[in-house]
Amino acid sequence: MNNKKIITILSFFIIFLTSFIVWYNVSIMANNSANSYFDNINFVKNITKTSNINNDPSISSIFAKKDLNLDNFWKAYNIISKNYYSSDTIKQQDLAYWATKWLVESLWDKFSEFMPPEENKQFSQALSWDFEWIWAVVDKNEIGVIVDRLIKWSPALKNDIRKWDIIMKANDIDLSKLSLYDAVAKIKWRAGTKVNLVIFRAWEKELLKKEVIREKITIPSVDSKVIEKTNLWYIAINIFWENTASEFNIALEDLKSKKVSGIIIDLRDNWGWFLQSAVDILSNFTAKWKLLVTTKYKNSVMNNYYYSDNMGDPYKIPLVVLVNENTASASEITAGALRDYNLAIITGKKSYGKWSVQEPFDLWDGSMLKLTIAKWYTPKDYNIDKQGIKPDVEIDFKKEDIANKYDRQLEESKKILEKFISIWNIAATVNQYKKENNLSDSWSLSGTWNIWQ
Repeated sequence: MNNKKIITILSFFIIFLTSFIVWYNVSIMANNSANSYFDNINFVKNITKTSNINNDPSISSIFAKKDLNLDNFWKAYNIISKNYYSSDTIKQQDLAYWATKWLVESLWDKFSEFMPPEENKQFSQALSWDFEWIWAVVDKNEIGVIVDRLIKWSPALKNDIRKWDIIMKANDIDLSKLSLYDAVAKIKWRAGTKVNLVIFRAWEKELLKKEVIREKITIPSVDSKVIEKTNLWYIAINIFWENTASEFNIALEDLKSKKVSGIIIDLRDNWGWFLQSAVDILSNFTAKWKLLVTTKYKNSVMNNYYYSDNMGDPYKIPLVVLVNENTASASEITAGALRDYNLAIITGKKSYGKWSVQEPFDLWDGSMLKLTIAKWYTPKDYNIDKQGIKPDVEIDFKKEDIANKYDRQLEESKKILEKFISIWNIAATVNQYKKENNLSDSWSLSGTWNIWQ
């Protein structure tokens, strides 16, 4: 074999070997790329099944966040899908809803909540107040539903159902194994019908049994009257609606014409609602541009400051504000501002402590995320979220008061107001004397209660 033929064969072998190596590497890379591609396709399919990403493009941005590692979530999901015995019976969407629920639960904020479509629908119906039941706000508990708040004049209040009571049964139906909305459905029914409740109260030795007649009630925004055999005026603000401030102002003009000596403002069992109504009512007692409440957001640029819009002189009169554990939101704003400016004595029980602002976010499938986006602060920059407003004078009911239909909180508040009026009049006399004699250091009318104490 000559040298030329050897060189030709060797060259062919080198070309073949080089081609084989290149083909092999390209094949490996292509195979890896294909596997990676199909892995990614499966990953996207899993996401699509649980979150319907195709219908809500905004969800895709969640997975781009570098500070949120969802590796364990997807690993757990894949393990469940492959190994959980009853995985075929589980709805993919239910997993997504529960994952979102626990995401919101992890905020440890009782006012933030995620509601799947059906729950959101029931919640919207409840907000419309187009239903008839015992009129109490409840939350889920291991042994039933626990009473969180009660509405003034409600059948629940009339039957001495109290905050922290746990309703275990409704018409012999055990509520412990039902969802919150299913449990509430067992308590709600047509007006005039009866519901038999079994209630656990922590300090009672035995379970309580109560027969409650369901009602559809209409709550007047403001209820006012002269207290019999006194020169005192009683104003109950039952809720803060759009027209509450105008109704309050009408009552205020009426009492001014009667020249009463003092006012009790009853905010018990008032859940609040319209912030502006509280601001308008407070403006009667404060000078123009006095700060009444601040709403603070995560972004401080969005903070809102609410000031008195009083166009004349503030109305100065001894005030007692009566609160209880169901006094919340705009009611607490009212009591907090009057206390910060020493314009009123607060009596009763510590208020609810609801000083946060929630905003509903409607999601693509009818679900709703209700999220705390801001908090309210008093004029002295005090936030009482979860703390409540502590009364200057705490007044509680005694066991026999309910049976005797004796409103101890109101009766004791009358006595306190009468004492406050006496001191107020002394301070006014002293100030008048100092004014007439050109003396300085007038005695502050707003601080007279602290002197009395």
